Amino acid sequence: MSDDDTSPRAGQPGREKPTTDKLRPGDFSTVLDRNITALKQRRKGEEARASAETWVAEGITRFSGSMPFVYLHIAIVMLWVAINLEWLSFVPAFDKTFVILATVTSVEGIFLSTFVLISQNRAAAAADRRAELDVQVNLLSEHEITRLLQLTVAVADKLGVQEARDPSLFELEEHVAPEKVLDKIEKDGD
Repeated sequence: MSDDDTSPRAGQPGREKPTTDKLRPGDFSTVLDRNITALKQRRKGEEARASAETWVAEGITRFSGSMPFVYLHIAIVMLWVAINLEWLSFVPAFDKTFVILATVTSVEGIFLSTFVLISQNRAAAAADRRAELDVQVNLLSEHEITRLLQLTVAVADKLGVQEARDPSLFELEEHVAPEKVLDKIEKDGD
């Protein structure tokens, strides 16, 4: 339905709606495909907007979390030890006390942990956005389900169905106030 629709259910002019066109029977796989495509496009857009520093941090984090990184370090440390214990007579020792090796690995550890933290911060920000989306969709779903329940109870009442007068439905027909739920969670958590 477009915003310039003249029906009473039309959206407010100039206000973007977070909805898509009506579904046709059998469109579930199409909707699923559309949602997956939309999420992939969103992720690609976020990746395209990432700074060069972020790309470098992500790349280093990805490599440092791989087995080739482990194998490379094993080879370097073994070579370093072999040279400095003078097991390889054709290469002169340069770090007999292994102080340089300890310093290099300490500095590398500092940088790697920083890169990992940068990547984790970016992942946490993306997780926060997804969680916010989940909350918004759940609130919309709750509102829609409550409204459907109200309409169903009204129809059942009009038809004289006894279950329409079930007292437990009255509470279910009320809209949830998310701020009150959060207040209750915080109060019970203390």
